[in-house]
Amino acid sequence: MAVLSATLPHPHPNPAPRKRPLPRRAMRVLIALVIGYAVLWAAGAGGILALSYWAKQETPAPAGTRTVQGIHNFQPVDSDGRLWRGAAPSPAGYRALAGLGFTTVVDLRAEDLSAHQLGGPRTAGLDVVRLPIRDGQTPRPAQVQRLLATVAAAEGKVFVHCGAGVGRTGTMAAAYLVQTGEKSPSTAVRRNLAVGPPSIEQIYYGLHLGKSEAEQPPLPVVAVSRLVDAPRRMLTWF
Repeated sequence: MAVLSATLPHPHPNPAPRKRPLPRRAMRVLIALVIGYAVLWAAGAGGILALSYWAKQETPAPAGTRTVQGIHNFQPVDSDGRLWRGAAPSPAGYRALAGLGFTTVVDLRAEDLSAHQLGGPRTAGLDVVRLPIRDGQTPRPAQVQRLLATVAAAEGKVFVHCGAGVGRTGTMAAAYLVQTGEKSPSTAVRRNLAVGPPSIEQIYYGLHLGKSEAEQPPLPVVAVSRLVDAPRRMLTWF
């Protein structure tokens, strides 16, 4: 009996399953997608930066543009100085606006803001109108109409801003200028480019202002724009 048991093979544990590498075809597809996205991003971002650089060289700053402490990209939008634009002000910037005769601030930011950030204008004695637009995107027609009504009803000057005072602010300013008949779409877009690089969908939106199909850019334009703009937006998370 002992001899028989000695000759029987001992069971071995099942070997751990090996991880199969990705098939070559899947790897090729993945590499092609990465390269394609890199080319798309380089072409889109590079093209916008080139346009912005060209516009800065060819487009003078609007008359009345000045430096104000606590506000970057501060400049008038319309010729009579009723509407001005810029980046999100610091507390000192809000106080400077109040001292310059501004009565209303239009905040376009859709980011999560603290109570302190939201309360900055009111602390300086300014009225606040919030028209949230996501970074890199465009305003809805109702938001443009609300801006027009706000400027018309304000007792003093109105200041419109987003975060950096470039994309969303410039797009809303362009809509205002075209709606009031003060500038053509191409001129309004070029002025915005001179301040800084907006997104592709914001450029498209501005160039098509005044046309029935311009309320929102078509889906293919939006998709390409957000793919190109994704790295910049992700950097703002950190």
